[in-house]
Amino acid sequence: MAPRSKFITTFAAGYTRHKTKMKEIDWSNLSFGFMSTDYNVRCNYHNGAWGEIEVHSEDTINLSMAATCLHYGQEAFEGLKAYRCPDGKVRIFRATENAARLQATCRGLVMPEVPTDMFVEMVKKVVRLNERFIPPYESGATLYIRPLLIGTTAQVGVHPASDYLFMIFVTPVGPYFKGGFATNPYVITRDYDRSAPLGTGCYKVGGNYAASLRANTWAHEQGYSCEFYLDAREKKYIDECGAANFFGIKDNTYITPKSNSILPSVTNMSLMQLAEDLGMRVERRQIPLEELGTFEEAGACGTAAVISPIERIDDPETGKSYVFSHDGQPGPISTKLYKKLVDIQYGIEPDEHGWTTVVIE
Repeated sequence: MAPRSKFITTFAAGYTRHKTKMKEIDWSNLSFGFMSTDYNVRCNYHNGAWGEIEVHSEDTINLSMAATCLHYGQEAFEGLKAYRCPDGKVRIFRATENAARLQATCRGLVMPEVPTDMFVEMVKKVVRLNERFIPPYESGATLYIRPLLIGTTAQVGVHPASDYLFMIFVTPVGPYFKGGFATNPYVITRDYDRSAPLGTGCYKVGGNYAASLRANTWAHEQGYSCEFYLDAREKKYIDECGAANFFGIKDNTYITPKSNSILPSVTNMSLMQLAEDLGMRVERRQIPLEELGTFEEAGACGTAAVISPIERIDDPETGKSYVFSHDGQPGPISTKLYKKLVDIQYGIEPDEHGWTTVVIE
């Protein structure tokens, strides 16, 4: 049973809230960024148990300067979306899979697991409370949902916290890449690693993203949309595309890397199933760098972008350029997979696998 709920509407000291007016929002031109919304939901873990679900109207938190999340990185997060659909309903997509991935991260970072029923209940609650911020279907924008778990115990010493805060906020967002579903250039980096074998690469933690900032900045300075990582041990195999999973298409086969340092993407998991539904073979295995030249299409996938079709991947060390789009357009299979997944998320196509949940009728 999910914890009871209570409303906490007091503001932090010196905090002035700006109530966003709907007429101020240009839904069709939203960036992928943060906008303050009406409410967020929180739950505290203390004395070995989760407390009540609290509804807050401020978007700041009181936190000790000695909190473990600040000093020892004991934090984890998730990302999913709510979709306002053509039939007027609001749906969320595979929230239980996000709960399961967060639980895996909790085990990896020695944090208390957030129960699935509590996770889903809090997601539904925060979406309903912020219904006015769910973009209209025609805009192409969505409501991004960010669950966050942090260790809050004040201590100086490397060991797990005893107190935790789990919270979820939402914000309306536009496409992750400015062009939306359009091809983008990537560049291989050997000077930086996103994560180490047997490290935290398979968990969704802030440290992995912090480790990618230098490489990402370098890639942008070179005119690329994102960096492209090889495996940290040998620099021989494909790893991840920045903050997204990689997939390649050839011979009617969907191929994606298998590695302990790759975050298991809910989007990639869904695309693999849809590829099978379309009669394709699916392979999850090591992909040697030289195999890039054999793919007919390639893409990066994740919650934020769904699919970002890859135009080309340049390798500065060898001077090679692996090109996947000769006309600047996404490939036919990537397009078909993208449309099928998005149509399921928006309730346009039958949800044969039971992935979506209606939050608002």
